Amino acid sequence: MLVGVARIASRRPRSILYGALLIGIVCVALGWTAPAHLKSGGFVPPNTESTQVAALLNRSFPGAAPNIVLLVSAPEGIDSPAARSVGERLSKDLRGRGDIDAVQSYWELPVDLRQALRSSDDRSGLILAHVTGDDTDAPKRAGKIAEQLARETGDVTVRAGGQAVALDQMSHQIIKDLLVTEAIAVPLTGLALMLVFGSVIASMIPLAVGVFTIFATLPILRLLSGIGDVSIFALNMMSALGFAVAIDSSLFMVSRFREELAGGRDTTAAVLRTAQTAGRTVLFSGLVVALSLSTLLVFPLYFLRSLAYAGLAVLAAAVFTTLLLVPAALAVLGPRVNLFDLRIPMRRLLRRPPPVAVDPAASRWYRAVTVVMRHPVVAAAAVIAVLLVLGAPFLSIRFGSADDRVIAGATSHEVGDALRTDFRENAMAGVLVALPDYHGPIESIGAYAAQLSRVDGVTSVVSAAGTYIGGTRLASALPDMANDAGACLRIGTRLDPYSPAGIDQLDRIRAVTAPGQARFGGAAAENADSLRALGAKVPLAIALVALSTFVVLFLFTGSVVLPVKALVLNTLSLSATFGAMVWIFQEGHLAALFGFAPTGYLVPTMPILMFCIAFGVSMDYEVFLLSRIREDWLSFGDNTHAVAMGVARTARIFTAAACLMAIAFAGMVTSHVSFIQLFGLGLTLAVLSDATLIRGVLAPALMRLMGAANWWAPRRLATLHERIEISETSVDLEPVAK
Repeated sequence: MLVGVARIASRRPRSILYGALLIGIVCVALGWTAPAHLKSGGFVPPNTESTQVAALLNRSFPGAAPNIVLLVSAPEGIDSPAARSVGERLSKDLRGRGDIDAVQSYWELPVDLRQALRSSDDRSGLILAHVTGDDTDAPKRAGKIAEQLARETGDVTVRAGGQAVALDQMSHQIIKDLLVTEAIAVPLTGLALMLVFGSVIASMIPLAVGVFTIFATLPILRLLSGIGDVSIFALNMMSALGFAVAIDSSLFMVSRFREELAGGRDTTAAVLRTAQTAGRTVLFSGLVVALSLSTLLVFPLYFLRSLAYAGLAVLAAAVFTTLLLVPAALAVLGPRVNLFDLRIPMRRLLRRPPPVAVDPAASRWYRAVTVVMRHPVVAAAAVIAVLLVLGAPFLSIRFGSADDRVIAGATSHEVGDALRTDFRENAMAGVLVALPDYHGPIESIGAYAAQLSRVDGVTSVVSAAGTYIGGTRLASALPDMANDAGACLRIGTRLDPYSPAGIDQLDRIRAVTAPGQARFGGAAAENADSLRALGAKVPLAIALVALSTFVVLFLFTGSVVLPVKALVLNTLSLSATFGAMVWIFQEGHLAALFGFAPTGYLVPTMPILMFCIAFGVSMDYEVFLLSRIREDWLSFGDNTHAVAMGVARTARIFTAAACLMAIAFAGMVTSHVSFIQLFGLGLTLAVLSDATLIRGVLAPALMRLMGAANWWAPRRLATLHERIEISETSVDLEPVAK
């Protein structure tokens, strides 16, 4: 099949390339609106108690669950005429909008209910509102409201925040960050490719394929958004993943083609041989990463599931593009692929002789690995110690949902900080209690509210029976807290809903006996439900990844020992990466450097996403390395020599591929959304550590210690492997320089 595709590309290369240019233009035209159709939410699983409570409150008690807040600040105080005038005008404007179904304003509430909406310094007051719509509509509407109403009027300043505004600002920031990321990644990748190939022409092929894949990502996301919910985060992740896979795959193809030309083949034969060898590696590489990425489908959050669908589609696009466009480009260029070799004038300038191709056994890579295998215990112990030290912080990992704090410099972040520090209670962090179909005596609700108000850390409980503080009714009730749909209560708190203290408080609130069937919502409950749903699926996801890794490596090596070794090494590498992420993002040690606000926990979906992608990439490299080692093992039967030769033959291409993939992911570190920074930095460290410490030191050291046992398998499995063995996917790469 691959040779057939290459033949077509060789016969009509210009037609294919012109067609690709046209398709790229069409992709941009069709996919340009994709960001507008992607959603900001998806962090809470459907059909949980908290989502059902949110739906009930949005439908019947919108005033209990505000999702937008206007912070009005005045240096002369919020009771000054100027502040009152602005507050009353804003309240009137909000009530006149069709997309707002509830408004609570400091300047309109009874005096006894105002204190919760008044800052401790009396200079700021709140207007709470509920914007209608789902994860797509509500944030967009809230963003327009914030843009229209948040302004300075004389000495009075109005800033907008709340969950809906934060989601809208997150969406816009992600789109801006994508442009910045690509503006950084594309030129850096081009420079890196020039260092790898020397030739400007050769380096432009992978870069062009990578850019084309980014363009192809847009209509894919637009199509998927029409079928189901797709997260806005798919823009960044799919662009980076598609670009990285396309660049790496093209790198293998171009490297192989140049080698075939150097070996004396003509252009057509070199293209066909490239497809037959490196093309099979590219195809299998995509399948390996896709297999790991598909594990995300077991999780109930559409945030993760949509990334799995989008990731699989983009991987398919990247692999197909590489297998079709690269042969076409190579067929057109032929020997001209080596034109404009920048290394030639640089050597002349520095008066250095041209490089001499040497046997891999005489290369510096072979010598380095040989040194490692002379002292395998010391080498393995040193690397394991480093990985364990880096991974130690992982033991204290904590998880919490994303809120306004993940967006650096956003007004929603500023408003959120004010709510957390300047007010008696955080208006966006309360626990919401629904009593569906409750029609009992109002006194029972009052007694329940009084008990809830005695829970440690609870600042107030607002109910249909009144507002309770410390077990005593101290203020009147808010309107519409009880109706035909039942009743609801809003429990105020200053605790971070995602902190251990906030989680403990939720448990104590749940333990209070209710007058009817009590169902709990709000930030703390949504976080608890999300963690519970994710935690229930993590063992299955790990098992699927481990099983697929074991099966694939067994098919390639015929050994049951090497797959187990690979699983252990991947686990060590990823634990070190996660430990570094905890140290940086959870504990905030480099917060000033990266420009984010540490919260004391990580967004739980990010480690899961990193695990699936990093494991897939790592397994891809593992298969490529072990297949080369096995080739020499079968030829000579010398385990030590086979390991050294395998590393020597693949080290150069590994190093280049890892650096290029790291560049694609590292661009995301410039993001102003902290969990995207975490994702980009985490994958960058995972790729680099895997290509250096793991493949260059630890894997050879352990294989030297295990000797011939590396290739052991029970007799029945060995017989099975002989029947279904997958043959070598690639042979010699470019000559290795001294």
